[in-house]
Amino acid sequence: MAEQGPRLTLLQRREIEAQIVGPLIRGFADAFGREATLDVLRNVIVDLARKSGADLARALGEQSLEAFTTSLDRWKEDDALEIDLLESTPDRLSFNVVRCRYAEMYRRLGLEDLGSTLSCQRDFALAEGFSPDIHLNRTQTLMQGAPHCDFRFRREPDGGDSG
Repeated sequence: MAEQGPRLTLLQRREIEAQIVGPLIRGFADAFGREATLDVLRNVIVDLARKSGADLARALGEQSLEAFTTSLDRWKEDDALEIDLLESTPDRLSFNVVRCRYAEMYRRLGLEDLGSTLSCQRDFALAEGFSPDIHLNRTQTLMQGAPHCDFRFRREPDGGDSG
């Protein structure tokens, strides 16, 4: 069996990915047009994130919001996110991200125009893949210049869209 190296944090993984896909995306955009390239990128990222959400649910053995909340530790590894937790109940998880090293990394790499698509967009599909009962509402992100990201998750067992 091959020996595995140390496990990467999500921030390290996203930086490696960005250094590879950033130039590829720019090349495809030059060859095929920016909007067509970004449409393909969005679809791929959403599919990957939805699959990651389903994998996370399988790994945790349940699809509750409380189980989902435990995944925040992975997102925050290496001080990647500074979070102000506002509410955590079986049906609600609300927090603001007040510092995002993912956004800082995309800016440092000159990929700030792609950061939202490569990273922020994953959040909705991840929740959807994790459980059809968990819904995310977010109206702003640091990546897009807001003072914080406002994550508001809610659990609705009937799959409804209220609240």
